[in-house]
Formats: sequence, C-alpha cells, structure tokens
Amino acid sequence: MTDSLLTLNAGSSSIKVALFDAAGDGDASLPAARWSGQADGLGAGLKARLRVRDAQGQTLHDAALDGAQASHQGALAALLEWHAQQADGRRIAAVGHRIVHGGADFVAPVRIDASVLDALTKLEPLAPLHQPHNLAGVRAAMAAFEGVPQVACFDTAFHAEQPEVNRRFALPRALHDAGVRRYGFHGLSYESIVAQFAGIAPELAQRRVIVAHLGNGASMCGIAQGRSVATTMTFSPLDGLTMGTRCGHIDAAVVLYLMRSHGMSADQVEALLFRESGLLGISGVSSDMRALEASAEPAAAEAIGHFAEQVVQHMGSLAAALRGVDAIVFTGGIGENAAPLRERILEDCEWLGVNVDAAANRSGAARLTTAESPVSAWVLRTDEEAVIARHTANVLRAAG
Repeated sequence: MTDSLLTLNAGSSSIKVALFDAAGDGDASLPAARWSGQADGLGAGLKARLRVRDAQGQTLHDAALDGAQASHQGALAALLEWHAQQADGRRIAAVGHRIVHGGADFVAPVRIDASVLDALTKLEPLAPLHQPHNLAGVRAAMAAFEGVPQVACFDTAFHAEQPEVNRRFALPRALHDAGVRRYGFHGLSYESIVAQFAGIAPELAQRRVIVAHLGNGASMCGIAQGRSVATTMTFSPLDGLTMGTRCGHIDAAVVLYLMRSHGMSADQVEALLFRESGLLGISGVSSDMRALEASAEPAAAEAIGHFAEQVVQHMGSLAAALRGVDAIVFTGGIGENAAPLRERILEDCEWLGVNVDAAANRSGAARLTTAESPVSAWVLRTDEEAVIARHTANVLRAAG
C-alpha cells in the first residue's frame, strides 16, 4: 500500500486539504499534490460545499455538505469518505497542519502531542481569527486518524531568525522576554515563493527580494539570501497592511481612546479592528477586492486607493530594511489576480527602479517588468500546502 501525506489548513469557515506522496528525497524543491480539495461555507447559516480537483485542475468531486457534514469535523469526514472510495490504495501516513502562531517557542515544524496542543491553545488570543480554527482542524484530524502522526507547521517560524533589531518593540525588556515581540506571519507562503523563485531566477533569488502576499489577509516581507529580514505583520496578524476586514497598522492610542471615550470593551474593540475595518470599513461595500473593483461607489475606489498606497509605502520601508531591492514578487489572491492593481502599485514604485511592462502584466506573464528594468517584478502562485507537505515529510524522516 502506498503511503501519502495529507495537508490541512483550517480556517473560520473552510478547510483546505491536499494529498501528496510520502516518498521524497528531502531536497529543497516543493512536491506536487496528487489532488487538492476545499470545503467552504462551514458553520451555521452557510451553504457548505466540498470540491476536489486533480493536479491538472480537473474536478474530481463536487458536492453539497448538509447537516453534520457542514462542520470542520464533518467536512473532513466527508472528504475521507470520498478518498476511501478511490481505487489507488493510498494510506494516510501523516497529516501536516498550518498553524498561524507558534509564539516564541515553536520556531520549526514539530510533531503534535497533548503538550504541544495545549501550548498552541494558549496562543489563541494572539491570533483569534485563525488559531482556534487551525487547532479545530488538528483535533478533527486526530479523531479521524488515530495514531497517525500530526505535524504543526508555523506561519511565524520563517521570521524567527530576523535580526533582533527588527523583532523588538520599544517596550521594557521584560515584556519582550515575556513574548511581546514582532513575530511576523504568512511564513509558509514566503517559504513557497523563496523555493519557486530559486527555481526560475536562482541568482536573483539570493539577492534582496520583497514579496507582497496580498489577499484578504495581507503582508509583505523583505528577504535577503532566502531569509526574512523584516515584515509588515508584527505581534499578531492585525498589523501592517490594510486588509479585507482588518485595519492594519494603527496608533495604539486609538484603542485607548475607543475604550475610554466611547466606552468600548476589549471584545468590541477586537471585533472592530479584526472584522469591521480594512477594505470593508473604508468602502462600506465589501472586503472582497473583486467586488470593490466592480463597484461604482466612490468609497470603493477610495478603499482600493488606500490599499495600493499602503503597499507602496511599505515597499519603501522594506527596501530600507534591505538597504536596497533587486526584485519584487506578488502572490496571494489579490497579488496573483488583480493585474490593474499590480500595475498601479508598480507604476508608483518607479522611483525604486521599477519599469513595468503593462502588456506582460495584463497577459498573465510571470515577469511583469521590462528586460531593462533595474528592479524586476514577478507574480507567482503561492503553494503553502506543498511547503507543509515538505516539512511534514522532513519531520517523519528525522524521526526515523
């Protein structure tokens, strides 16, 4: 019987899964999934659906999830039932999980046991939109695969070796030592881009690269020689760029003002900053960039302009942290698909040495700049699942 690895990325209302061959030679390249699936609309009042596609993007399974299936555990059970009906004789040898926050202690992938799960649960207040759902996926997989190794792969781990000056807040040292520091996120996505970029432009990938992971959650990272130097998200996935419903960078005194002058509780402030702000808050229309681009509302255009300006300003900040920039890479749902927005951002980065090739950008080419451009720009599809699979295989290999 052939062994396989399952990767699982559980969100608030969705689960992303992919199946990989367990065999591998341990090199730095990313493995290719045999199939990938996504269950959307999980939770009360939503229309849940499970879709599975093969490596070529062809639909293998598409079905509604009703009743008990419309939960994280139910959706995973429905997926496993579909998998069991396949005739390829593949046994799940391990499950790799995306875990958003590893805190100060988890700086590399680790096999999950009761103590690890307890420690990760204690980090839920640092990533309230993500961590509880990530761990719900872990518990669902543990129930479905009794005795099968479960491996945690952390979004924060990629940034753990940043220079100390870029990991500190200007707070008393005791607070830093207690864990109040800049962690950074989207690390699995950045690892994916580093690996892919090394394959298409190996010399350039070892220089100074700014990666813009732009989606409903958005961040940017300055990378040198494949390592994180500075990033826009800090203590939690709230900071940095404007996002779909998250405010991004904000003066901490605003929080004090809202609590003192508006009588808002901590829970109310959290809901405001994480769920009611960002593109949704500015536009009053939607948190989805596609809906904003299609809207005739002036506030929608204002939200897009605000987002673009934030990306450009952070581009300058990261270029300063790197002491220059040689390449820019866009990824994420917005970064990969919103060609007009990419063009707008790159035109406003001309001062950095970017000469955008508008035709290439609109045609879907990987390189977005002219051959003569001192700083090249690219677009690559992130593949966090492949990074999780590689880490999971390495953890199993190290365990013998």
